[in-house]
Amino acid sequence: MISTSGKFAALALAMLLLSTLWAQRRPDPLNPLEQDQLRDAAQEPSERLKLYIQFSRTRLTSLEQVRSDPKVTDRAEQTRDRLQDFLDVYDEMNDNIDTFVERKADLRKPLKAVIEADTEFQAKLRALKSSADANKNEVQKYDFLLTSVLDTVDSSVKDHRQLLSEQEEAFRHKKK
Repeated sequence: MISTSGKFAALALAMLLLSTLWAQRRPDPLNPLEQDQLRDAAQEPSERLKLYIQFSRTRLTSLEQVRSDPKVTDRAEQTRDRLQDFLDVYDEMNDNIDTFVERKADLRKPLKAVIEADTEFQAKLRALKSSADANKNEVQKYDFLLTSVLDTVDSSVKDHRQLLSEQEEAFRHKKK
């Protein structure tokens, strides 16, 4: 008979193995060059957020290329992968914004660029959603993810605008 602590250890080991397999399954969406660029801009909110905007834009461009390339045979799968890459990078950008807010960094200038990019991202994602709705068989493989990505960007736009407003107000009072 296995003791309770033995069962717990076996369960913990199984969970560790599953998490390791999951981590191996989904590679980091950033390539080594992008990681180096982020490392170099670690303490500069403006530069770091510009990089995340650039990386997010690159992921959407890659998505658009997959969607328009007639030679792509597994379009739905590649679309889903590119959407996930975009979402991973975009979520990282939001995490960085949160970190800089905790450090009380001045994000007014970079937030304006983020909000501009948000608007661009929304337009491109909505266009994808519109074109995807025309092909129901293909869209089933990534519809939930696309909806999640759109929801994330939509809520982030509101959060980014609110944060910009709060920062402008806070810095206006500091000047007095």
